[in-house]
Amino acid sequence: MSGTYPDLSKVKRILVARLRHHGDVLLTTPVFQILKESLGDVKIDVYINKETAPILEGNSFIDGFIFYDKEQKKKGFFSKIAQEFKILKRCFFGKYDLVINLTEGDRGAIAAFVSRAKVRIGVDPEGSGMFGKNRCFTHLSKRSPGIRHTVERQIDVLRTLGIFPTPHQRELHFFIALKDRIFIKELLKSCDLEEKKFIVIHPVSRWLFKCLPEKLVAELIEHLCFKEQKVVLTASKDKEEILMNERIKALCLKKDLIDLSGRLSIKQLGALIESCKLLICVDSLPLHLASALKARVLAFFGPTSEKTWAPWKNPNARVFTQEDYPCRPCYLPGCGNSKKSDCLETIPIEKIISEVEMMLSFS
Repeated sequence: MSGTYPDLSKVKRILVARLRHHGDVLLTTPVFQILKESLGDVKIDVYINKETAPILEGNSFIDGFIFYDKEQKKKGFFSKIAQEFKILKRCFFGKYDLVINLTEGDRGAIAAFVSRAKVRIGVDPEGSGMFGKNRCFTHLSKRSPGIRHTVERQIDVLRTLGIFPTPHQRELHFFIALKDRIFIKELLKSCDLEEKKFIVIHPVSRWLFKCLPEKLVAELIEHLCFKEQKVVLTASKDKEEILMNERIKALCLKKDLIDLSGRLSIKQLGALIESCKLLICVDSLPLHLASALKARVLAFFGPTSEKTWAPWKNPNARVFTQEDYPCRPCYLPGCGNSKKSDCLETIPIEKIISEVEMMLSFS
């Protein structure tokens, strides 16, 4: 395994694997720009989970996709094997010169090995994962032992290859089609909302232990409605997220907020965030959409690290944490796995309101 920078002068086809969740994939987007602008006339394919496809659709730096469909696992053993074989066949015949695995799991490493690419790089597994995993690669990138933003961690893999990006190459990219902007424009009109004159609250996350207490969110909504602010509540199509927002609404005395939970695609959610005057959320995908769109956002962090997942290159963003909790970030699903995080449960509503009003004063 070489310890020097590989020769990338003859690279024409690249495969980048990022088999993670929506936010992780969005934070990968600077990698594609850097590769295109650093290596010239290259074709880039990405290997991602099918459900995250909307994050990269329309990205001008990407030429093709390989999708892993998690739903196939529910259809039985043979369906799962058929999908794995189809993917590995594409990797084998893809004629890739460079494969970059940005995923911690084994699937990306296997794809790299099967591709037979001259240069195959991944993050040093340090003994984790399948036996012989490091042998799937020709080069390994060392994970920084200190706290480092997720975007920079991924770019570190490129640095290991001798590719050093400029600051302007590290922007996030999220494409919103005209049809999605028109859809949101029509939706706002039907809800009697004007652009930049409403607040979006997205209090949910895939991991509910990262969320503010429902009672606090309801109290915040009550305060905003009392101040005659227009409030829009959003969530993904996940049943647990929608149920959480239903419980929040039930705690509100005022019922004139607009609930779009589960009704928007990711592209439409991006267009809505682009149109609002403030997004209030936790550590979740909408935060990263706001970063890509440079939208005004206030994000609350509890058991996860704001230094690792903070708004990226967004001058209109602000993060709130309880700094007197030296135990955070712990990344546990609640204190002692209790599903409740004290660093979120104990935030005084007065502090939340103060932060929100300060953000609104800038708009």
